Amino acid sequence: MTESSTPTMQDALLALQRYWTERGCMIMQPFNTEVGAGTANPATMLRVLGPEPWHVGYVEPSVRPDDARYGENPNRLQTHTQFQVILKPDPGNPQELYLGSLEALGVDTEAHDIRFVEDNWASPALGAWGLGWEVWLDGLEISQFTYFQQAGGLVLDPVSVEITYGIERIIMALQGVDHFKDIRYSDGVSYGEIFGQSEYEMSRYYLDDADIEATHRMFDTSAAEADRLLDLRLPSPAYVHVLKCSHMFNVLDARGAISTTERAKAFGQMRSLTRRVAQLWAERREELGHPLGVVEAAPAATAGELPTVSEPATLLFEIGLEELPHADVSTMAGSVRDSLESKLAGTRLAHGEINACATPRRIIVQVADVAPAEPDAERTVRGPKTSAAFGEDGTPTKAAQGFAGKHGVSPEELSRVEADGVEHVAVVRTEQGRTAPVVLADLLAKLVGELRADKNMRWRDPKLSFSRPVRWLLALLGETPLPVAVSSLVSGTTTRVHRTAAEPEVQVTSADGYLEFLAGHGIVADAAERRRTIVGAATELAASVGGTVDFAGEAGLVDEVTNLVERPNPILGGFAERYLELPEQILTTVMRKHQRYLPVRGESGLLPHFVAVANGDCDVDLVREGNESVLRARYEDAAFFWRADLKRKPEELREGLHKLTFEERLGSMADRADRIARVGVALGATTGLSGADQETVARAGALAKFDLASQMVVELSGLAGTMAREYALRAGETPAVATALAEMEQPRGAGDKLPESNPGAVLALADRFDLLASLFAIGANPTGSSDPFGLRRAAGGVVTILRATPAASAITLRAGLEAASAEVASQGSTLSDEALAEAHEFIVRRYEQQLLDADHEHRLVQAVLPLADAPAVADTTLAELEKRINDEDFAALVAVIQRARRIVPEGTEPAYDADRLTDQAERDLHAAVAEVSDRLSDTTTLAEFTTIAGPLVAPINTFFDEVMVMAEDSELRKARLGLLATITGLADAVLDWRAL
Repeated sequence: MTESSTPTMQDALLALQRYWTERGCMIMQPFNTEVGAGTANPATMLRVLGPEPWHVGYVEPSVRPDDARYGENPNRLQTHTQFQVILKPDPGNPQELYLGSLEALGVDTEAHDIRFVEDNWASPALGAWGLGWEVWLDGLEISQFTYFQQAGGLVLDPVSVEITYGIERIIMALQGVDHFKDIRYSDGVSYGEIFGQSEYEMSRYYLDDADIEATHRMFDTSAAEADRLLDLRLPSPAYVHVLKCSHMFNVLDARGAISTTERAKAFGQMRSLTRRVAQLWAERREELGHPLGVVEAAPAATAGELPTVSEPATLLFEIGLEELPHADVSTMAGSVRDSLESKLAGTRLAHGEINACATPRRIIVQVADVAPAEPDAERTVRGPKTSAAFGEDGTPTKAAQGFAGKHGVSPEELSRVEADGVEHVAVVRTEQGRTAPVVLADLLAKLVGELRADKNMRWRDPKLSFSRPVRWLLALLGETPLPVAVSSLVSGTTTRVHRTAAEPEVQVTSADGYLEFLAGHGIVADAAERRRTIVGAATELAASVGGTVDFAGEAGLVDEVTNLVERPNPILGGFAERYLELPEQILTTVMRKHQRYLPVRGESGLLPHFVAVANGDCDVDLVREGNESVLRARYEDAAFFWRADLKRKPEELREGLHKLTFEERLGSMADRADRIARVGVALGATTGLSGADQETVARAGALAKFDLASQMVVELSGLAGTMAREYALRAGETPAVATALAEMEQPRGAGDKLPESNPGAVLALADRFDLLASLFAIGANPTGSSDPFGLRRAAGGVVTILRATPAASAITLRAGLEAASAEVASQGSTLSDEALAEAHEFIVRRYEQQLLDADHEHRLVQAVLPLADAPAVADTTLAELEKRINDEDFAALVAVIQRARRIVPEGTEPAYDADRLTDQAERDLHAAVAEVSDRLSDTTTLAEFTTIAGPLVAPINTFFDEVMVMAEDSELRKARLGLLATITGLADAVLDWRAL
């Protein structure tokens, strides 16, 4: 676009108001007190409650003190402009309406790459959440699109659609400017000329000059006033004061004046007040008789008359959706296929192979050679015993007559069957097979109704709940339309292709060749084919600039991108070489996390290039330019954070941890960092680290977690540890300390890099032992799939580090937990003996799972689990056990130990009076046991035990052959059992022999 053809910001706001007005929305005004987002305006937060319809659009200046940057950052503003739209109820085509609004802004939706990328929104303080997307324009997030599920703690019915436009972002992209100050607000007037002064001055106020005590008083005053107004049943003014509380809290937060305790208290107050407001608002609207009316439920669909078929045919069933999260794309094809297979198995309908595939907008199942009908089946209904059905003269009794009459036959037509050796009368019924359309219409409707993902939502469809809305169904049996009705949906014979296509909805005439049909419309249904396209094209593009893409290292990202598009269109982009001066991890993290770009590498490291994957046809040059602009802005942000962080010493940043809450009952991140430091020193002493390594542990512990308070890590949390190393080095810390600070965060997950230095390993263990001990102490154990603090990951990390770090071999699970528990107790939370045992068992189970995942034999894993307190010892024992398990001598030793164990009652004391043993066989065994016992120690390995205890095999066998263990003389019996218990006790320290 030329400057004259691109809209000014004023033009854009007017265009959006006009567009949504023409589609039935009222235009309201910004709220008259500060809000952090358009969502907080009562026109959204309160109006989404209850059953009344509500269609509205409005401009909302959104105030976020923590984003204040004195007007220096090109993309961050303490006050930015949103345009908010609420559609209640869901109109059924909100995405299409949204795309129309972009065209009204002058966006060429065919030329640009516009995508809906998963974004699940939640505001615990407001008791609100919803599922939806970020909307990307050539890689730039320009809007949030949410289906509200709950607000103020109330479940929403009907569900509202919320669309929030980031106006400055959209206009910067359309006008091609790199700084918000350069936006043309109106003809001849720039954004900076209007707002530059206030941006600087409000930043000064929020970050430097706001009176902390006065702001605290304003918060308390507004909270008290909201409470008073709620008691007066005045929800509207009460909510105004809740918003004032929220803004005062944000000001205090930006000033760094909120302690851990104050943060938890303030959030609790605001959450409670908001929920009370929501409940009272809903009550008041009901009392007023819902003046705007009540939304009627969508009518249930009817399938219509079912067709008849006479030949086997292919079944095609497509579930059409709004864009699924990438993780659901990868799982739902298999899930739907398995569900269909299971349901068909419960019928008599013959069929061939079942295949399924998925894209972000469709789940497709195809079943070959579906029979036209089920075969008829005979069913035998058993009646009374023959002896009770006929008299001695063969006359039918009342029992036989009643049974026969119930089934419409004469007594003479009853047959005979035998059950458990007893003859009964019976009726043989023929069940006529159902036609394929009858079977499939019911079965497929149930399949759709039962769709579920990890996170599910509702929309305007009363009986459906799924990851994202189901918008259409396509069902064909060969060339015959198959009516399937579920909730308000009924299947048809059309599918939807790219929204920007000349015909976005196309007719489908046959189930056969459907994937090829889609390919003809620019849709690659098979995920494996989409992935091959991405890898092949990205390889060529990277090679064109002398680089490569690490597809193995980027496998997770490639999988994600594969399932974000229906037709991959890889595009090579670039960025200024000056950004390569930033640490590589910053650059690649921004590419991966924010943009889903594939980094391009050369022989000497990262190249100033990337591969973006667009969806379908587009103007490649335009899309490349847009993605490059987005990345440039991201890197400018990163450079801003980098420079700002480097101005502060690590010690100063660490002080900022006092403002970060870890867990309300466990204090701040500073409290947690202090615990980690002390646990690290204690564990370091246990391992016998060198003096230099102990000094490194102490110094790195003193700085533990400091980078969590840096602007870079607040923005890019995945760089925790990485930035600690970079900032520590530049602050003059030793490379050893910097490395330990980075390695403390490793491993971040299964298969991740492990600490290589001993101090790094010790601090990583201290970190994870503290996490486990502290959270088990307060009962925050993982439950089911809920693990908000990543305790499973932490336990796996402990095990992995201990298995891989010889220098840490002296650290046991119990010792680590006890060291951490002591520090937790010093801050007021006690890890009970029961909780300690639970935490210990929790880690042991992660070790067990690691072994099973590595395909070790289950019984051998169980045999070494008693040694799991020291995972490296258990590993060594398992390796030795796997070598010896088929050895005859070892098998003989196992056999005699097991034989002894079987005869010894549970709880028998492993001690005996040797003078009671008089038979030669038992005296010989006693001598052999004494000799073996003298040679064993607490550190005896399985290999050593096998060699030392091997001589016991013969005397134990002789003992059992010649001695009656359960002698009548109780003292003699006790001595013999004690001798055997001594043998099993010696063996128990090495292995759980029972598992073998």
